[in-house]
Amino acid sequence: MGHQLAYRAAADGKHPVSKITITSRFFAIARRPAFAAAALFVTAFASTAGHAQSGPFAGMAGTWSGGGSVSLDDGSNERIRCRATYQVGGPRMTMNLVCASDSYKFNLGADVQAQGSAVSGSWTETSRNINGTLQGRGGGGNFQVVASAPGFNADIAMRTSGNRQSVTIRADNQFRGANITLSK
Repeated sequence: MGHQLAYRAAADGKHPVSKITITSRFFAIARRPAFAAAALFVTAFASTAGHAQSGPFAGMAGTWSGGGSVSLDDGSNERIRCRATYQVGGPRMTMNLVCASDSYKFNLGADVQAQGSAVSGSWTETSRNINGTLQGRGGGGNFQVVASAPGFNADIAMRTSGNRQSVTIRADNQFRGANITLSK
């Protein structure tokens, strides 16, 4: 039958057109925009994922959990369990750290911005209704900051390496400090 179509088309001075050629032309024309759209999507996704994990807080995003100890001004030490959540976007990070022992609990939140190696922001401790400022330096997973509020100062050291993180807090009030180790 294909030969008959070719014969009739040749007799009329036309070239035969088959469904296969029309389909091939359609895909040849349509594949370029489809490929470009796919490439654009992949590039946009890759740059978003890379941006979220770039900057001074890279590698910190997500939920971490672990434990450690808290030291109180009466000299007692208690074991604590902690959970931290970090939301990272380039040079900005928000954090929520909740730790509890049998008799002690703290809920520390922070909103931090990095500019070069300088880090600054604000913090709140909701269980005691305290808030203040953060100032310090860091990058590459290592941070040294001072949390200040009227009548309260604390030095905070944070080190993140892969899926492990250590947080050390030293303060000058009833809460003397904490040593915490977290993992993803």
